[in-house]
Amino acid sequence: MRSITHSGLALLCASTFSVASHAADAPPIKPGLWQVRSERAVDGVKAPPMAAQMNNLPPEVRKQMEAMMKQKGVDMSGGSGDIKLCLSKESLDQNQWLAQKNTEKNCKTEIKSRSSSRWTWHSSCIDPKSETDGEAVFNSPESYTMKVATIMTMNGETKTMNMTNTSTWLGANCGDLKPVNTKTLNAPPVTKPVK
Repeated sequence: MRSITHSGLALLCASTFSVASHAADAPPIKPGLWQVRSERAVDGVKAPPMAAQMNNLPPEVRKQMEAMMKQKGVDMSGGSGDIKLCLSKESLDQNQWLAQKNTEKNCKTEIKSRSSSRWTWHSSCIDPKSETDGEAVFNSPESYTMKVATIMTMNGETKTMNMTNTSTWLGANCGDLKPVNTKTLNAPPVTKPVK
């Protein structure tokens, strides 16, 4: 259960939060309910979506996992492999949008470049040791794509992971889903863009 929890939060973080240093640098997307479709590969081999991992759990455990993720602002109950999450205006204004893939406090993220339509960044983490390069392309205020490439070493084994998230705005009303925020996810600290 622990590994799936961390995978779910990793996917969530890679899909949702900002590393901007002040409100003027908030991402050019609308607040509200977003649907995120994720494609992942490990060492070049396509990995199953999160929903497939959830389907392998006993029904009681799956229910607990879905409830726990929903408390953190992530709806994984659709069964299609997509997730839904709520991004509030406050979380976008506070620049919590792209905290990167790690939920631990042992990571540092640095913005490499930022324009009105494209952001790039690099993250380094200590435990497990990993280096990540990411790119977000904003197609419109209602659509963006994020690509993340990670090299991670765990238990003496090095793995290469690639993930592409396609996010689509569903509407301003999040229903009963709470907004996602870095406080509940323990997002890593961020450094300012390189000039």
